[in-house]
Amino acid sequence: MLSTLNTPPYLKKGDKIAITCPAKKLPHDIHSAIALLESWGLEVVLGETVYASHYQFAGDDQLRTKDLQRFLDDAEIKAIVAARGGYGTIRIIDQVDFSLFSQNPKWLIGFSDITVLHSHIHNLNIPTIHGQMPLNVPDATKPSLESLRKALFGESLEYLLDPNTYNTLGEVTAPLIGGNLSLLVMMMGSVSEMDFKGKILFIEDVGEYLYAVDRMMWNLRRSGKLEGLAGLIVGGFTGIKDNDDPFGQNVEEIILNVAQEYHYPICFGFPAGHLSDNHAIIFGKNVYLNVSAESVQLRF
Repeated sequence: MLSTLNTPPYLKKGDKIAITCPAKKLPHDIHSAIALLESWGLEVVLGETVYASHYQFAGDDQLRTKDLQRFLDDAEIKAIVAARGGYGTIRIIDQVDFSLFSQNPKWLIGFSDITVLHSHIHNLNIPTIHGQMPLNVPDATKPSLESLRKALFGESLEYLLDPNTYNTLGEVTAPLIGGNLSLLVMMMGSVSEMDFKGKILFIEDVGEYLYAVDRMMWNLRRSGKLEGLAGLIVGGFTGIKDNDDPFGQNVEEIILNVAQEYHYPICFGFPAGHLSDNHAIIFGKNVYLNVSAESVQLRF
């Protein structure tokens, strides 16, 4: 179990929230996201990386590191939201100094490639928010955006879902961890690897082949990560591909094949990931998960 969480202060109207790009460059403006954050009463501060371009990245590694470092260290910034994912956060993570951030934590928001930051910050006992990013705001559902607002402002956050035929029933209270499956596997063996033992693991992914999902799940099993879990929440697995010779299992069957013997609750189809309906979840926090025949309840 985690030691006592060093939870950042929840936001209030008038607070400053920063937008930065630690990975891929933005393909278009984020005016709608800025307007949304301002409608919540927040003052938006844009990083240099929001308009930067260096091949596929939002500026070179040095600029992206400097931009993130600036906002981590600035006491006036109460939350940092990554404008998008893509690829590139792993290239800068080892150059970032989290010492001031650890003393005065603030909310970090994002998903996909931002799993690198979620995983690294988990080891500092500071919770982070997996939720919609500015790039995705134009296509995001209103409930998903409202869930992010609730998470940031410390309002009650609870999800009640319909049952899924693949679910494994059970009830547990434990800390929630996770993120993008590919990135979680990539973090293994590094200083940014999170502690899986006794946790509820959330996973999602996009654009992978079925065999690759299978390979990553077997990696989690062989490394003992699945055996030590308290529960498993499976979010969106979108744009999944198959080879010309079919793999023979869908994503749900792949995951159950390697995890069902551990007899903890498993929830499929959770609305989070590379989805327009990407609801906010808070990593690090103790959550209550109840997977029953009638419904799935996740309460923060």
